[in-house]
Amino acid sequence: MTPLAEIVDNCSFLDDWQDRMSYVIELGRKLPEMPEEKRTAETKVHGCASQVWLVTHADGASRDPILTFEGESDAHIVRGLVAIVLSIFSGKPASDILKIDALDLFGRMGLIEYLTAQRANGLRSMVKRIKDEAARRLAA
Repeated sequence: MTPLAEIVDNCSFLDDWQDRMSYVIELGRKLPEMPEEKRTAETKVHGCASQVWLVTHADGASRDPILTFEGESDAHIVRGLVAIVLSIFSGKPASDILKIDALDLFGRMGLIEYLTAQRANGLRSMVKRIKDEAARRLAA
């Protein structure tokens, strides 16, 4: 997974929206493929125009577990967005996940304004799913 700081830096050098979208697609290509058996109705993110699946893993050793995520999409740009979302949230304590404003990060990277309404809604659905999962793990 590409580190978030590297993604932010790379986006800052890309002035053209087509270059940014090409970079997002490239990030998606680097995302490990999710095994078919993990692409289920339970892991599917609702609210996305394309198909998106997210799987959550928790270390379970504390009251504030470290969460890691696997993700997949059947669309190139969305797969890249999944890769960025995983870079933002994966490997963080559940309490920290709840504090992260991922949409602000996407805005600062200059990516939000180039997303179609459907893709932006899908991005919000992914973020909501991850935050809901973090809140659920903290409440357990």
